[in-house]
Amino acid sequence: MDLSLNDTQQLIQDSARDFVRGSCGRDVLLKLDRDPGALMNTLWKPMSELGWTGMAIPEEYGGTGNSLTDVAVLFEELGCGPVPGPLFSSAVLCARILMEAAGDTLKKAWLPRIASGERVFALALTEQQYNWSAHGLRTHAKRTGNDYVLSGTKVFVHDALHATDLLVAARVDGAANISLIRVDAKAAGVVVRALDGFITGMTEVLLDNVKVSAADVIADGWPAAERAMLTVTPVLCAYKVGSCKAIFDLSLNYARERTQFGQVIGRFARVQDHIIHMVNYLDAARWTTYEALAKLDSGVDATASCHVAKSVSSESYMHACDYAHEVHAGIGVSREYGLTLHTRMSRSLYHCLGAPKMHRKKLESVLGLVAA
Repeated sequence: MDLSLNDTQQLIQDSARDFVRGSCGRDVLLKLDRDPGALMNTLWKPMSELGWTGMAIPEEYGGTGNSLTDVAVLFEELGCGPVPGPLFSSAVLCARILMEAAGDTLKKAWLPRIASGERVFALALTEQQYNWSAHGLRTHAKRTGNDYVLSGTKVFVHDALHATDLLVAARVDGAANISLIRVDAKAAGVVVRALDGFITGMTEVLLDNVKVSAADVIADGWPAAERAMLTVTPVLCAYKVGSCKAIFDLSLNYARERTQFGQVIGRFARVQDHIIHMVNYLDAARWTTYEALAKLDSGVDATASCHVAKSVSSESYMHACDYAHEVHAGIGVSREYGLTLHTRMSRSLYHCLGAPKMHRKKLESVLGLVAA
């Protein structure tokens, strides 16, 4: 498989790399980590002006219609930061769900505004029975005249703190099938609360008798949403590839420069072992991710490859961070050094779009090892 970039992808990579190095230095990311609310003023406008919010959206809906590999090249560079924010949640994940599940009226109403960066969407799916499937969903909507009333609690929702709109998975009028409902994030009865701890960008969303228009309900939209989530999974994996590369470079440079007992620590066999493990994880994440992307862009069935890429990249990012801490020892846990930004992000994204265990189970079904 050829991983070389075409001219368009090279331009995307150069632009993203310049942005990350110039606007997303360690000090900037540490400040945003302390004050996530400042992210939209700091990063969102430049991202929108660069056209990144429209890359994954077709031209007919106001985007630029780039390939998934083009979008992945961008996210690989953003992962080097790691640059936080709702770009993936809004302009890739929710945009794709709307393209797959919504009718033309809703697409025309919302996709151009997502593509311009005017509106920011977040997917509110997971609940107390935490998983990325329809099982255990208790959020419900009841019809009242021409509208619906929505109630429930969503937990570990990515990027809802910055969202103008929520795409909520719920059961309508007690139906077994799951519908998708667009909700104004500022509507009466909606409360978004940031979750603290060893995570990044996570929120809890409380929905207390929220009135929503029937026009914003995508009935039985779950099957299309599942297709959309699987399709964009390799883009998220590419972000983790960039992250693995960044912490590998950081660890390698440190091992070459840090001296102990009269020599650089890179000469110690145990440190070398840690570095080699990181190389293996980086290569595994990169090859599985771009294989899935190549299949998707060429129209080949990529179902199995997407499951493999998500499982491998999530494990790779988390374990690469662990080995990076082994190389750095004490300084690695210093917040100002910056490694912990990746450590937290690796844990936050480990479960996003499904944990490796879930994807391995689905891969078993795809391969015919168990009943679907």
